[in-house]
Order: sequence, then structure tokens, then C-alpha cells
Amino acid sequence: MALLRLHLPRPPPLPTHPYSRSSLSSYTSSWLRRARLPAVSTRRLCSTHPASPLEAAPPSIVAGLLDYLNDSWTQFHATAEAKRQLLDAGFKLLSESDDWDLQPGGRYFFTRNMSCLVAFAIGEKYRVGNGFNIIAAHTDSPCLKLKPRSATFKSGHQMLNVQTYGSGLWHTWFDRDLTLAGRVILRAADGSFKHKLVKITRPLIRVPTLAIHLNRTVNSDGFKPNLETHLVPLLATKHEEATINSDDKSSSSTKVAHHPLLLQILSEEIGCESDEIIGMELNVCDTQPSCLGGGNNEFIYSGRLDNLASCYCALRSLMDSSKVAEQLSSEKAIRMVAMFDNEEVGSDSMQGAGAPTMFQAMRRIVDSLMHQSMGEGALERAIHSSFLVSADMAHALHPNYSDKHEECHRPELQKGLVIKHNANQRYATSAITAFLFKEIARIQNLPVQEFVVRNDMGCGSTIGPILASGVGIRTVDCGIPQLSMHSIREMCGKQDVDTTYRHFKAFFEMFSDIDRKLNVDF
Repeated sequence: MALLRLHLPRPPPLPTHPYSRSSLSSYTSSWLRRARLPAVSTRRLCSTHPASPLEAAPPSIVAGLLDYLNDSWTQFHATAEAKRQLLDAGFKLLSESDDWDLQPGGRYFFTRNMSCLVAFAIGEKYRVGNGFNIIAAHTDSPCLKLKPRSATFKSGHQMLNVQTYGSGLWHTWFDRDLTLAGRVILRAADGSFKHKLVKITRPLIRVPTLAIHLNRTVNSDGFKPNLETHLVPLLATKHEEATINSDDKSSSSTKVAHHPLLLQILSEEIGCESDEIIGMELNVCDTQPSCLGGGNNEFIYSGRLDNLASCYCALRSLMDSSKVAEQLSSEKAIRMVAMFDNEEVGSDSMQGAGAPTMFQAMRRIVDSLMHQSMGEGALERAIHSSFLVSADMAHALHPNYSDKHEECHRPELQKGLVIKHNANQRYATSAITAFLFKEIARIQNLPVQEFVVRNDMGCGSTIGPILASGVGIRTVDCGIPQLSMHSIREMCGKQDVDTTYRHFKAFFEMFSDIDRKLNVDF
């Protein structure tokens, strides 16, 4: 896409006196008005040509993804933001503890642990025994997490004990402007307890590297930090009046477990007293916002693209394919999105894909819609007719390390969604599921790529095999191609985000019709 070049008159010099951000903004807007040009938007997006009236471009979701990434610093915030968007779109919030009264044409969702979410829209022509068309992704990303007793001192510095979560590129966490976000448990005055999310947006902590003057061989021998002793964030230098002594270490008090300074910062952010905080689960987060970049503004630079980009594409495709009743009027299946936690550490948790969350939801939906007996095996028939898209980011070809990819399977940025294959079932894709998913792309004229790992390299995995084997559902593994996977700062192509959204939306809208044309077990 050609960039729009604006030829502007030379602006007058900046005022010599000190100026604030607001005064600079006023100065810039005034000059632009004199130049008879509209003020530039503060959104981190590139300029684009207006769409041709004869060939309007499909809507882009990139701006929405950037907002979602900037709002979703943790798995809790990602789930809470998804919940907000679903409620705004007219979906009804369910509780797993209540009875469900579901109706054809209805749109519903529930959360678990505020880090896992399942949303679904029931087709108007749904009949018990019909299938579920599902897109599943995960809300967590590799990060550092505060230990239960985070307060520690080193050489007169207040430090925070952290533990590594997942398989991160931990060297990328050094020398970054870091902060904390997550959730806290509060004790209210009436004796009840509250669960509250918190996000400190300013730079709060940092993991400084050792100067090369004190580590002369780092460039030749490589940077090899000890993750227990070197990857410890620095909070402050001033000693607190109430330091942790040997007698206090046996106490379970929150004030003993965490620096009073940290508790003070959290309480000011939340709007409570420090002694009301009785528990916390906090992630270390990068403060740099997600944004567009590259010479043509074609890339997305952000943390947590793996796997919030997939979550957002799935969420938007479900909401946009069921906005009005007419979109579900001819649907015979149930459209579902499942977002799980703890994929980066194996999925074996109550909120992970290893739990029966999705299977239980499918069973409860079928039971609620089965107002009278529909014969035996209603759930089993539904599962047999169902299809799962396991969406997790894919490895794009790295221009500096092209030998790391198998010669005939080298997915590239901006070339479309990647279907993942592995003969040893590290991915759940089969010839059948790949064909059905590619058929949607063919009809919609969307690009598709394929990935196979080299035989002399190990292969990662996804929630696809876990759900395929645990539920017994046909599955295809796919993902948006990206670089710098598991770095604190990742990148992908914005065109691939829009392509994935269109592919997912078409999956919800047309898969039921395509699936009826193929019969394998007859």
C-alpha cells in the first residue's frame, strides 16, 4: 500500500520557554489549522487512503486489537475486557453455579477464575444433536510473577522476588520499564472479601543489566543470567522503617510478605487501606504500549501477541457474526469461543484447557435445549458433528535465521493464517480438518500457509491435542505468523490479523454448510 505523503509548510520555531504536553498539543493544533489540515489523531495507527467507492476494503480490526492489547496486561484483564465487550454486544452473562435457561437464537457467556471465558451463540434452527463450531485460544503469556513472599533486600536496595512463568526469552526482560498488574483480594469492613483487578501504569520496577566494564566477555560468551539471583526487579533504594527480621519471617502477615512501599502503592491505586489487602496475584508487565511500526506501518509491536491476538480475532468474529437475529436465523449449529488460561505451562489447571470446562459447557447447553427426549446420545452426536479451531500464534520465517524452517514450509508475515501439521500429534490437524478449514479460505479468497517443523528440531504444542483427545472433537491447529515469540516485545503483520478475523468470521458463518458436503465415516 502506497503511503500518503503530506507536504506541509515549515512550522514556526517552538517557543523558547518551557512547555507542557498540553501547551505543545495546542501549539501543534494551531499550526495545523493555519495549514488548513486536520489535526493528527493520537491513535498509534498509520494513515491510509480512503477506500474506493467501487471496491470498498473490508473493515479492519487492527485498531481494536491495539486497544485490547493495551487494556489486557494480564490474563485477568484480558478476560475482564472480553467480558465487557460481550456485555456491550448484548451477550448474557451466565454463572456456572446457576441453572441455565437457554433458547435458540440466544447469546451467552461465562467466566472461570476471571482468566478463562466461554461464549456462545445458538442458531435459530439448532436441533439437539447438531454440532458446535468452536474457536479456542489462550489468555496467558510467559511473564514474571511475584512470589508469595516478594519482599527482599540486596545491598541496601528493596527488591521483589519473582518466579518465571512459562518459557520466556528472559534476557528481553532486562533494562525494560516494568510495572505490576493482576488481582488482589481485599477484606471489607463488614468482614466480606472482594476480588479486584489492579494495573499500575507507570514504570515501577526494573531489572538492570551489568555494565560491560564489569562483564567484559558477555558479547563473546553470551548473556547467561542466573534466573534466581540476576532476574530480580529493583523497586527502591531507601530502607523501610519496618524491615523484615528473623522473628517476622515466620508470620503470614501481608505486611511481612511484601514491602510496605509496594502495599502503599497498590492501596493508592485501588483506593483502599494497605491493611485491607490480604492476598495478591501480580504479573510483572512492560509499560511500553502496543503500537504499529515498520517503514510502511505494517507491523504490530506488542507484548502478549501470543496469544491475545488470537483471542481478539476469535472474540470479534463471534460477536460480529451474531450481531443481529438475522445472522443466526438459518444457523443449525452453536457458535462458540473458548479462551483458556495456563497454556504456557501445560494447561493442567481448573482454568486451563486440560480441565473439562468446554466439555461441561457443551453438555449443559445440550441439556438445557433438550426440553423433551430426543433419543439417546444427544451430547455424543453433537460432539461427533462438532469442529474445533485451535488458534495459537505460529512461527514466521525469520530473515536472519531462515535455516531454522523446513525448506518447503516457511510461513511469512503478511501471507495469511498458518495451518500447523505434525505427524506425531503435537498439533491436532489432520488431512480432513485441514481441507475443511482451507475450503473456507478458498471460497473467501483468503491466503493460507502451512507449517511443519524440521525433523531435526523439537516441536511445540498447543491446546489443540489436549481438547481433541479430551473431548473427542475434530480439530485443526492454526495461527497468525509472528516473530520474537515469547519475547517481552513480539511482532506480527497487521494484514494477517485482518485476514485471520475474516477467516474466523467466515468459519462461523459457513462451516455448517461446508461440513454437510463431506462424509468420512460411512
